[in-house]
Amino acid sequence: MAKNFVIVESPTKAKTIGRFLGKDYVIKASMGHLRDLPSSKIGVDTKKNFQPTYVIPPDKQKTVTELKKNLKGHPKVWIATDEDREGEAIGWHLLQILELKDKDYERIVFHEITPEAIKAALKSPRKIDKRLFYAQQARRILDRLVGYKLSPLLWQKIRRGLSAGRVQSVAVRLLVEKEREIQAFKPEEYWKIKGLFLNSGKEEFTAELERYKGKKWQATNRKEADRVLDVIGEIKNYLVQSVEKKETHRTPPPPFTTSTLQQEASRKLGFSVKQTMLIAQQLYEGIELTEGSTGLITYMRTDSFNLATSALEQAKEVIQKEFGEEFTLDTPRHYQTKSKGAQEAHEAIRPTNLGLKPEELKKHLDARQYKLYDLIWKRTLATQMREAVLDNTIVTLIPTDQPNYEFIARGQIIKKPGFMRVYVEDTDDPEKALEDQEKLLPSLAEQEKCTRKKLEPSQHFTQPPAHYTEASLVKKLEAEGIGRPSTYAPTISTIIAREYVEKKNMELNGPGKYLIPTEIGTVVTDFLVKNFPDILDYGFTAKIEEELDEIAEGKLVWTKSLHSFYDPFAAILEIKAKTLKKFEEVTAEKCEKCGAPMVIKFGRFGKFMACHKYPECDFTRPLPEEEKKEKTLAKKFKDEKCEKCGAPMVVKRGCFGEFLACSAYPECKSTKAIANNTGVKCPECSKGEIVERKSKKGRIFYGCNQYPKCKFALWNKPTGKTCPKCKALLVEAGKDKTKCSECDYKGDKS
Repeated sequence: MAKNFVIVESPTKAKTIGRFLGKDYVIKASMGHLRDLPSSKIGVDTKKNFQPTYVIPPDKQKTVTELKKNLKGHPKVWIATDEDREGEAIGWHLLQILELKDKDYERIVFHEITPEAIKAALKSPRKIDKRLFYAQQARRILDRLVGYKLSPLLWQKIRRGLSAGRVQSVAVRLLVEKEREIQAFKPEEYWKIKGLFLNSGKEEFTAELERYKGKKWQATNRKEADRVLDVIGEIKNYLVQSVEKKETHRTPPPPFTTSTLQQEASRKLGFSVKQTMLIAQQLYEGIELTEGSTGLITYMRTDSFNLATSALEQAKEVIQKEFGEEFTLDTPRHYQTKSKGAQEAHEAIRPTNLGLKPEELKKHLDARQYKLYDLIWKRTLATQMREAVLDNTIVTLIPTDQPNYEFIARGQIIKKPGFMRVYVEDTDDPEKALEDQEKLLPSLAEQEKCTRKKLEPSQHFTQPPAHYTEASLVKKLEAEGIGRPSTYAPTISTIIAREYVEKKNMELNGPGKYLIPTEIGTVVTDFLVKNFPDILDYGFTAKIEEELDEIAEGKLVWTKSLHSFYDPFAAILEIKAKTLKKFEEVTAEKCEKCGAPMVIKFGRFGKFMACHKYPECDFTRPLPEEEKKEKTLAKKFKDEKCEKCGAPMVVKRGCFGEFLACSAYPECKSTKAIANNTGVKCPECSKGEIVERKSKKGRIFYGCNQYPKCKFALWNKPTGKTCPKCKALLVEAGKDKTKCSECDYKGDKS
């Protein structure tokens, strides 16, 4: 009988650890949290100092029974859950469920699942840190109080089914304010004049008119641009007035923390924050290699830039071997953590063994695991490589007959690639991304004579602020001190699931990467900001996070923090419940039954018009635009008959939009989707047509109308044309752009 009983969270983690421990250890998984607040009620007694009531959910009962059964006969229990607050809370609940005293167990933590880390952890055990548990418990209770107290008010005042969250609602506010900033933006027209030139060696380069008489030149309309072209348009000969070269050094970005990994995986790989954390968890817990289950990266919830000495030494060895001495640092590079309240794992995210190159692991990983591991491997190596050395060149050209007009050509040449040989960080700013691209200039010398081939004026407009992506939202949340590394993924997933936010391509008005607040998300945000300004205040939310950190450090009693938040919140909530009126938009329309004003309300399927005197008068009607749409559809399908009983079909509206239903309902419950035809034949079955459809989450996609016989589907609208490379369907990919639905071909709509 084994003497030691080890409890971790997942079977994969148990399997990986099992490789390193001998026959004296039995390892079992708790499958995450085994206890939580009840889902059917609030579960927190606010009158008894926030005493929580924890329950074991039905789906966890079997796991608890098995753990208790396995516990018998093992004198030593090791709690080996993750080293963050959630892991500490899982461990604390395990003590309560298994009725373990201090003498019955040991708590061990490690930031990577390797033999060395596990053995080191076994040599330095501790007890459950109640400060970390209290911090997690305080967060859980705070979120429960906000959710279970505010949500019923939203049901009463706006519509049923809505919910609020302490961090989630603040995240939606950021998106709503950004959307309003974009909507309020007024574009301003400006013009550029670019020239294509030849140097004395007949090599082409471009330059742009930037200065006139030493001052910045700007044209706000076509007339001003034409005025310049009238003066210099016929001049062919130009002179290089000056050539400025400046050597710059670029330092690699620091190793990955949770938030920077989420941001970079979103930008480079197109992963959602939730996807990134799921894949990182798999790489951390263990992947089946030839020698068995192996943890490939260190713990993925961390604020730290620190790298272990062993990792720094190995990085140097790998860089020397793979890239040579000229890329290797003499002494390791260290980074200072700047994150406010950094409190998670004590090391950055890195491969557990840098000697395991991505290409060598490719056959053991699925496509997404490989991409994320490759990203982490390259970033880690880059942090320990030499700086990149670049030559920035600025060339000033003047027309020989009009020296007051100055054209500027800018170029950037990489002299020594350094870390850029392996890795270049992406950016959310498209203009900066263009600037960072290498732009080579031909050799140019002062007083060199050049020839102008052509001048082209071009119209431009100032651009509004960019919408948030998942990457830029995480960056903003971190900058504001809202949430912590472990909360970003569930926060974004929740606001999308609640349909307060949708991911859209703004050019195609379909699925994409930008986070756009929905109408109901905006209404709920406005309601909360107006009536509960503290809950939605960025500074206040950040202060709560700081208090949670203080609880974890033992500087603040958790119940005191909860009282300071909840007592004023409960008082305001009680007043608002009595005084606030139900959300309504009064219109100029009159009720057809009683003549009272019609108001706009929110229902299960969106906005509709209802009599202001409800419930005395129950008259309702769709919004004018919806009513017009329904009438158009009714006319279009007036001759449609039920396929089951032959009765006329009528247009109805549901959560996914309009559909056809049998007029003999409830005797006949036949329904039929209303498809928006694209006129494109299905390439898979050759019988059906590609039609516009909606997913269960409301996302537009395009699928064969022969479904379920044919399951061909696309996220982007097909153009009807085929790819010149592989003959697959071309789909819309932005304004006047197309791409292949299968290969990497991209082109214009024309």
